Amino acid sequence: MKKINQYKLLAGICALSFLSSCDYEDINTNPYEMTDEMGKMDGIAMGGPILSMERHVVPVGTQADGTKYINEYQTAYHLSADLWSGYFSENNNWDSGNNHMTYFLKDAWVSSTYKNSYTNVFAPWKEAKIESEKNGDTNGFALAQILKISAWVKTLETFGPIPYIHAGEMALVIPFDSEEEVYDAMFSDLQNAITTLTPLAEQGGTVVADFDAVYAGSANKWVKYANSLMLRLAMRLRFVAPEKAKQWAQTALEHSVGVMEVKDDEAQMSVGAGYTFVSNIAYLAANYNEARMCTSMYAYLAGYEDPRLSKYFSPSKTKGALSAFDGETYAPVPPGHVQGNDTYKEYSQPNMTSATPNYWMRASEVYFLRAEAALAWPEFGDAESLYKQGVQMSFEENGLSASEVDTYLASGKKPVAVEIAGYSAPVPTQATTEFSGNNEEKLEKIMIQKWIALYPNGQEAWTEWRRTGYPKLNQVQINNGAGQGITKEKGIRRMVYPISFSQSAEDKANYDDAVSKLKDKMDKATSRLWWDTRN
Repeated sequence: MKKINQYKLLAGICALSFLSSCDYEDINTNPYEMTDEMGKMDGIAMGGPILSMERHVVPVGTQADGTKYINEYQTAYHLSADLWSGYFSENNNWDSGNNHMTYFLKDAWVSSTYKNSYTNVFAPWKEAKIESEKNGDTNGFALAQILKISAWVKTLETFGPIPYIHAGEMALVIPFDSEEEVYDAMFSDLQNAITTLTPLAEQGGTVVADFDAVYAGSANKWVKYANSLMLRLAMRLRFVAPEKAKQWAQTALEHSVGVMEVKDDEAQMSVGAGYTFVSNIAYLAANYNEARMCTSMYAYLAGYEDPRLSKYFSPSKTKGALSAFDGETYAPVPPGHVQGNDTYKEYSQPNMTSATPNYWMRASEVYFLRAEAALAWPEFGDAESLYKQGVQMSFEENGLSASEVDTYLASGKKPVAVEIAGYSAPVPTQATTEFSGNNEEKLEKIMIQKWIALYPNGQEAWTEWRRTGYPKLNQVQINNGAGQGITKEKGIRRMVYPISFSQSAEDKANYDDAVSKLKDKMDKATSRLWWDTRN
């Protein structure tokens, strides 16, 4: 930013000094406006949109931003997917129980999810596209494509059909594309972006380094992330389009740069590009009295005697807290309750600080993706070995010794029943941590450990729960979505489109077309997305 200010100052001095000798063009040029050349020299013309997109893949702000981004994250993701994934429950209650916690969809929160996963990314992506077309910055636009997909896939996997193929075109109404069409386009765009960045990655080069808060411009790490993202999307299609899933998984895994393998590869935002970002969940827990440990998490972590329990959540000394294997007591909150505010204020909070990173993707997730791929297609490797590597990596990511893994995997422990605050939940499953049984039993174990490792990425965990049916979660106490056909067993399958989508005649026609592309052609929370075929 300093260089830009210098350029503007010099331009202003020049304008004042030589006004008498300037021609018409000089006189009518704004000396304080950044020219294309200035933007190109400083890198902000591409770097600015890139940083803006990064800050909206998951809404994240700094201390200087106040609560703007925290509130965006809260309504867009925390009060939906973070709850529906079984990670968190809440101390606070809203509208006497008529909220997402009890499966009652609030349009304002639904609109926030769409805005923050799609709309807020659109403008900077369009800026990056225009800049690339103007100045030929193909590397910068390749990164913009990766970021666009990182954000928009959450919209796709929350709502279903979205405008994608024709996004950015000059039209009053952009048509929605079917889920299959969007996945195909995302795979193609990812592949093109990877192809563009690969020579730079293999040379150890950088792209918009001064504005990249994730990898400081490392093309190598961005390609690893993009390949890992391709693998994630490929496995999403395993049960609905297995050949397509296998094809794209193979493309990702056989690429010369490869996928994430070590902790340093993880995609997260904490410190970068001159900014220090604030942990959304830590702030919500400490300042809004939200984000308390869900009973589902306790059932698995306590039952398996998982050393990540104290890494994820803080003990609680509140009355009725449950004694755990580590000598501490924890108080998890029942999902979908209608208790008043502050009922669960002293219950177990996430063990996070403001400096805890906001994660997009971690190496442990990639190992579990590979384990599932190997389970489905043995030529992709040894599923058991990859499963163990996933657990090892998760332990490492959480500061635990790999020496504990063998004992953990051979323990024979099972999840536990939970009884607290008048809520009773049975043992969710008989699955142990040992990699044994038939392929379905092995899939369940992969997904349980993946779920534990994904914490606190509720959006991804909720999506994988819908796709596979695992892990088995504690049911909500109260279901206020029954009027829409929602059941405690099946939960929320997707968000309905915001009401604003059907306000005008043009919007209504586009909305109707989008709904017609859903599997059951109904805009309901029970409508299953294309890949949702099992649970």
